[in-house]
Amino acid sequence: MPTRKNEEWRFANINSFTLDGYDFVLPEKAIGSQELAEKSDVISNPSGQIIFADNKPILQDVDNDLKTKGVIWEPLSEALKHHSDILKDYFMAQNLHLGSEKFAALHSAFISDGYLLYVPKGLVIDRPFIANHWAVSDKAAIFPHTLVIAEESSTVTLIDTFNAKLPTQENFICAFSHFLAGANATINHRAFQNWGTKTLGIHINAATTGKDATVNSLGVNLGCQHLRSEHQSLLQGDGSHIEMLSLCVANNDQELDQRTLQSHRAAHTTSNLLYKNALMDKSKTIFSGLIKVAEEAQQTDAYQTNRNLLLSTTAEANALPGLEIKADDVKCSHGATTGQIDEDQLFYMLARGIDPHKARELLVFGFFEEIISKIGDNELADYIRELIQTKFQHM
Repeated sequence: MPTRKNEEWRFANINSFTLDGYDFVLPEKAIGSQELAEKSDVISNPSGQIIFADNKPILQDVDNDLKTKGVIWEPLSEALKHHSDILKDYFMAQNLHLGSEKFAALHSAFISDGYLLYVPKGLVIDRPFIANHWAVSDKAAIFPHTLVIAEESSTVTLIDTFNAKLPTQENFICAFSHFLAGANATINHRAFQNWGTKTLGIHINAATTGKDATVNSLGVNLGCQHLRSEHQSLLQGDGSHIEMLSLCVANNDQELDQRTLQSHRAAHTTSNLLYKNALMDKSKTIFSGLIKVAEEAQQTDAYQTNRNLLLSTTAEANALPGLEIKADDVKCSHGATTGQIDEDQLFYMLARGIDPHKARELLVFGFFEEIISKIGDNELADYIRELIQTKFQHM
């Protein structure tokens, strides 16, 4: 297990990292229910949907027209039979550098299912795909897997939701997501994490871009007792772009540990990172981000910003932004801010009869709106606002 002597785990509460008591051998038969299907109704009319219960698919659907055009949207257990050539080339093929390499190996050893989304060359898909991952059994160890491949000049949007059947459920989650965007391709990814409040979560994300490709990612983190979230972006094609957005709401004694890498290995590449956290009670967040620019990555344009809003005097936010630049013609910046709610804004609301709890909630929504407004889908934006509001209601 990691120790605090590892630089990649600096400030993390390692004492909560134990795998004792979790069930790594789950029943072969998927646990399905109409209740889960109804709770998975996040968006209307998706291009395809898969629902997992304890990492076993219980529902699978895809637009037949897209299927005839060469789109692959299948659980990994099926893709292994029908498209093993793709999995052989891409499954767990990304080298990791942010500290959770052993957990990635654990994921490889115990993964039972996940999904493959493959979009062929030149196909632009308007409606999103959605995968709903449910933790059903208490104490279960679950290994969700996402593999998205967008070939040259294709466009696709994907939504991952991560939920527990019961809000206080205890699980060990070790998730891995890999996104590969070919030349001039665009991948839009939205991830909404709301595991049980006693859960230990490891979410590892890796993105690779080809020439003039774009990967836009947006994450919302609400659940877990302790969450380790890693995002590694590799810009290896000239002119490619990656955007990384995240918002987190932490309460009680939650710890949300965020580690990021923006690795520029080609010329004229751009990246933009904006992580916002709202902290209540005795919660804690850690942000450690690095922009790394190789010698050949001239005219790189990269930004990294972490902003923390403290809603109590006992909350804690740690920020470690960094730069490692070997090229001499670049524009890079990083920064972090931590502060409390503006007392003048709070007084303005209280003077107009707004309940103090509601006033703080509204100010948090204002703090997050910069990210929520970039979703570009009103249905998804409302879903995010509902998730955040539900968390406030349970405080």
